[in-house]
Amino acid sequence: MGNIILDKNVSFAKVYQSLNVAATLKKKVEDFVVEENLSVAFSGEGEHCWIYVKKTGCNTDWVAQQLAVFCGVKQLAVSYAGLKDRHAVTSQWFSVQLPGKPTPDWSKFETDFSNNEIEKIQVLKSFRHNRKLQRGALKSNAFKITLRDLSDTQDETFELLTQRCNEIAQKGIANYFGDQRFGRNANNLNQAQKLFQNPRFKLSKHKRGMYLSAARSWMFNHILSERVKRGVWNKRLTGDVFMLDGKSACFKDDDDDDQIEQRLSANDIHPTAILWGEGDVMVTAEAAELESHIINQFPDFRDGLISARLQAQRRACRLKVENMQSYREKDNFVVSFSLSSGSYATMVLAEMFSKCVE
Repeated sequence: MGNIILDKNVSFAKVYQSLNVAATLKKKVEDFVVEENLSVAFSGEGEHCWIYVKKTGCNTDWVAQQLAVFCGVKQLAVSYAGLKDRHAVTSQWFSVQLPGKPTPDWSKFETDFSNNEIEKIQVLKSFRHNRKLQRGALKSNAFKITLRDLSDTQDETFELLTQRCNEIAQKGIANYFGDQRFGRNANNLNQAQKLFQNPRFKLSKHKRGMYLSAARSWMFNHILSERVKRGVWNKRLTGDVFMLDGKSACFKDDDDDDQIEQRLSANDIHPTAILWGEGDVMVTAEAAELESHIINQFPDFRDGLISARLQAQRRACRLKVENMQSYREKDNFVVSFSLSSGSYATMVLAEMFSKCVE
């Protein structure tokens, strides 16, 4: 088996027709702003100290290391919900396990970075809680993104971009996994293939999970791309399984339910595609045929994920883009929106711009 090559010139099918406009992303650190949103009722006491940190020019793991050093704990005592970009301004939650210890003076922690022109950290909020922050425990992420160096700066171009934002706000986009899921030059996919060739190869739990997730995310994207090509990424296909909006709960298609189409149109439910693994695939008929056709194109991933005992899951094919706003700022275009956890802002931009260069 040779390495899988991710051809950067070939992309998954897009929902909307290209506007043929290119732009530069993250030209400045402040061009990409992200804020995590959680839904937690803090107990006000407990051995875990949760802090909401605004960081500029530094990655999540590095901040976790600095928190561990400052608090005098091992890094395993520091938790966060998800990784955030380094070249950006991001506000995210961390928790530090401090049994029997008082809440640290976070102003002293901030002082350590006050003279750093590149890496900056501010502690915006702090609460005690009786539980640690779990990975993926996010409600949503809010983005504000400035696109610069547009390839076309005519008034008509900005009008078209604004119209596209309105379309996306109404209809959503295909819920693809972003390129970052697959690693630089598709390395995570290549590593997954090596793992399946030699299952006994020792890897850290984190890396193993990352490679397995990349493999089934790759197959999911191909299934979704086929649904986009057929025009059923947001519509009913015989034998489908649907997911409630904002939930993980799924239910099978009932041919007698004439409300399905109405609920799909209202974005109340979404068609799903499989995240391959052991267990019930749930779909039948046309939906099952489509998925098995794609899955069988990747026999190494198909069999390897089963051998790895990964449990099958479902993921919504459609992604709702909430609170979408946009405006022109001189020759730049600024867009803001909110996405549910596990979704990718780059996939929203991909439906607006033919190319975003970082």
